[in-house]
Amino acid sequence: MIELSAADLAVITGGTLIGGAAQAPDTIVNSATTDSRESSPGSLFIAKPGEASDGHLFVEAAFARGAVLAIVERPVTDPSGSVYPAVLVPDAVLAMGAVAAEIVRRLRANAPLTVIGITGSAGKTTTKDLLAGILRGEGETVAPVGSYNGEVGVPLTIFGAGFGTRYLIVEMGATGVGHIEYLASMVKPDIGVVLCVGSAHAGEFGGVENIAKAKGELVEALAPGGTAVLNADDIRVAAMAQRAGSGVGILYFTSSPEEAHGAKSALRAVDARTDALGRPVFTLRFPDGSEHPVESGLIGAHHTANLLAAASAAYAAGVPAERIAAGLSGQKAASRWRMERTDRPDGVTIINDAYNANPESMRAALRTLAELGRGRRTWAVLGEMLELGDTSVTEHDAIGRYVVRLNISQLIVVGTGARAMHTGAVMEGSWGDESVFVETAEDAERILAESLEPGDLVLFKSSNGAALRYLGDRIALNAPSSTSAMPPESRQQHISPDLSGEAGGVQ
Repeated sequence: MIELSAADLAVITGGTLIGGAAQAPDTIVNSATTDSRESSPGSLFIAKPGEASDGHLFVEAAFARGAVLAIVERPVTDPSGSVYPAVLVPDAVLAMGAVAAEIVRRLRANAPLTVIGITGSAGKTTTKDLLAGILRGEGETVAPVGSYNGEVGVPLTIFGAGFGTRYLIVEMGATGVGHIEYLASMVKPDIGVVLCVGSAHAGEFGGVENIAKAKGELVEALAPGGTAVLNADDIRVAAMAQRAGSGVGILYFTSSPEEAHGAKSALRAVDARTDALGRPVFTLRFPDGSEHPVESGLIGAHHTANLLAAASAAYAAGVPAERIAAGLSGQKAASRWRMERTDRPDGVTIINDAYNANPESMRAALRTLAELGRGRRTWAVLGEMLELGDTSVTEHDAIGRYVVRLNISQLIVVGTGARAMHTGAVMEGSWGDESVFVETAEDAERILAESLEPGDLVLFKSSNGAALRYLGDRIALNAPSSTSAMPPESRQQHISPDLSGEAGGVQ
């Protein structure tokens, strides 16, 4: 983070210096965090209220670790009764956004900076990781930690940038119309990538068309000279080209044959397929006609779109084609619980893709399970897809039927919210114990512990809130539930909440 003074922060946020900060406005901060445990000498602690707790409760802990200033919505006193040095603001989250916007402005004024925004109903984090892998070979690159993609996560990403940063990648999620517009106004991206429009969170948005409206806000935010990178294989995304302003370039990506989609400016995956390990392999054709082979380290044919999106963003940023292809080849998942493969010593293979789920990503993961599982016994351990609104029962039912049509050997449905998957599987033709419904992850764990055999292939998939990723971790380790991989309960007690939402499920 670039250094800012207490006086700077008061001006940027429109806040008031209180406590010791009023007497020492030249106090300098060199980093910022909403987690008191991450505070360090010279840091700024942002006391953000949240659903689970209140960051104001941890101001003392932050200062004990070296924080020299806080952003607060109310004064906080130390044990002696003195007010901690702080910037008093009406809304700490909006203050974060204002600080982030000013940092971006100062970075641009200092040296060339390319800001790339990425949004979509699925694939944001994987695309972000792939793009960062390419760009780090071109210059200092800052990208989100995990899936920080909302009104808290985006500023936290920006706080990690410094005057040496050449590329800033921002993952943009939303839970409603106007959210991406706000994030884009903060960072003013040069390149905007839209991956897809899915049905996840349709309940929150009020329908898929509103999701498309929200995602397109990134395209509308691009200034003349910017580039919109659009998925030509998603009709709603392709249509966003009409929302681009004058002087904004359009770069499509597609895995369709040229005769099927004749976009003049497009990166294409030619002869796309998967190898014996389920990894995407294709020839990457650039708009200038040059071609380069790509052999990905990711698992699943659905990642072809993410690979193309990352390649397109890098191309728009001016990276040479041969270096883009070389940068993509071999890259594996950099973030956890995304088609994460573990081969146990006893011959059981685990694919843990339970970081998030929607109907589209659920089907993609199941197709990969079926393709990789030829000649093996396959297990789908599935939990609830959250925030589907009125379509929830229908969508869960359809997934259960899809499992049967793919001829998956065993289905374990976990949790009441996902029960319609089991019902759908039974109605589609599953019988006996091919499909099982259980209330808890512990129930599923007992079944797996008793039934898995060498050679079995097991997929774990659910929305973040269903927490099947931790069950997947335990089964991958062949460890009982007492050694759960879940983070300690104390984690929630130290965070100026709520980053749990940042890390999962935001569109």
